[in-house]
Order: sequence, then structure tokens, then C-alpha cells
Amino acid sequence: MGTLKPIIKVRNLRKEYPAGEEAVVALNDISFDIMPGEICCIFGQSGSGKSTLLNQLAGLEPPTSGDIFIGSIPVSKLSENDLAILRQRYLGFIFQSYNLMDNMTAVENTALPLVFKGVEKKEREKQAIRLLKSVGLGERLNHYPNQMSGGQQQRVGIARAFITKPKIIFADEPTGNLDSKTTIEVMEMIRDFAKKYNQTIILVTHEADLAGYATRIITLSDGKIISDTRKEEENNA
Repeated sequence: MGTLKPIIKVRNLRKEYPAGEEAVVALNDISFDIMPGEICCIFGQSGSGKSTLLNQLAGLEPPTSGDIFIGSIPVSKLSENDLAILRQRYLGFIFQSYNLMDNMTAVENTALPLVFKGVEKKEREKQAIRLLKSVGLGERLNHYPNQMSGGQQQRVGIARAFITKPKIIFADEPTGNLDSKTTIEVMEMIRDFAKKYNQTIILVTHEADLAGYATRIITLSDGKIISDTRKEEENNA
């Protein structure tokens, strides 16, 4: 266990946004490590910096200063082209608004990440169908997003995120548009997939109920970490 290395390292991360003469500090000197297989919740209220942090970790925005590593890869130093390759190879995303392609069926939406990996059509569809069946959508394979409920669309989003078996999944308020029953179903799916494939989940939320699915909770306020707890620590306390 002692040889296990962090899958994400963050060192002295700072992000500022210009605002007239001043600069708004969204993240203020943040440092932490995330270990492989953790379900880490970035928790905080609106304006705490959690969405900015997710964008930094995923290489969607450059930091003002500081460093981020995924494995040994210095994310904060990569070109746009190399960042795109990194996201394609190692990262998956689950969004609050689902972000499905309206003109694609559930199978086509789920299989989309495999297109960029050069997987041939028959194999893409086979993998997508298997995953969609595993999330309870065997009857909706050829349905378009506007023919599905929010919960069904988010299941497609989950299948799409996991189809390439990425090392890290970023889930940004993944149940924000769902009712409480569907929220539980969706979160249990995300947790179970992560355990099955030993993937790391970065869950961004302001909902305390969602944080309960995490093995670790990093709480932000005004761009700073105000607490960092692991479930094991709580259980041993």
C-alpha cells in the first residue's frame, strides 16, 4: 500500500479572474493528492471555487500559478492539443445537463468516445449496447434524447463516460436535474461502476446527500480548502 502513488497531485494551485482593476481569486493556494480508486467529492456552496477546481483538474482552464499532475503528466504545462489527447485517453465526464447529441440514438451517444479511439462501428455498437443494458436501458437503445426522461438521459451519460474505462471520471453536479429517487439510482450506478473498474471519481456538488456516496470529501469555501476528510477516518473516530 505504501507504494501506491497519487493519480492526481495538486500543488499551490491559484486561479484568478480579472474584474476591472481588481482580480477575483477563485482558488487560493490549494494543494492535495487523490489516490487511485477514491470517490472524492469536491463539496461547497455556489461561489466556493469547486467548479473552477474541476476545470483546472480536467485541463479545461489554465491555472494562474501552481501545478497539477495526472499520474506523472504535468496537466498545467500541456498544450491545447496535448490536453485534448489527455482527456481522450484518461478522462470521462458526466454533466448535469447530460450533454447528449440530439440527433444521435442512445447507442450512438454512448459509443461516441470510441469513435475517437478508432474502434470500428460494429464493436462500438456492441460495447455500447452491453453498457446500456447494464444501466437498465435495454429497451431504449434506439431512442433519441427527446424520447427519454432526464434519468434515462443521465444513464446514457454514465454509459458514455465509462465506455472507454477512463482512469478518472469527473461528475459535475450529475444529479442536479433529477428527482430524489433517480438521484439515488444514478449515484449508486456511478459508485458501482467505479468500484468494478477501480476508477477514480471526482464528484463536484453542493448537495450534502451526494457527498455521502464519496469515500473522501474536500470542502471548499472562498477558494480555500476548509476540510478534507476520508470515510475511514470518520469510522475510526
